[in-house]
Amino acid sequence: MVQPVSASHGMTAPASAQGKVASAIAWGAAGLGALMVLGAGALWFHYGTAVFFETIAAGVSACF
Repeated sequence: MVQPVSASHGMTAPASAQGKVASAIAWGAAGLGALMVLGAGALWFHYGTAVFFETIAAGVSACF
């Protein structure tokens, strides 16, 4: 992508704010993913493998 020859200082401030928002979204998604993995592990530990897989299969079939 072509960069302008002279960039004004006002153009760099929104990029920094966008970077912070993108970082917050990425951290939020990572946290949500970690919670999902921990929840799946807790279900596996509590109900065992057979019931865990049946619950996952029922959830997937309900979506489709």
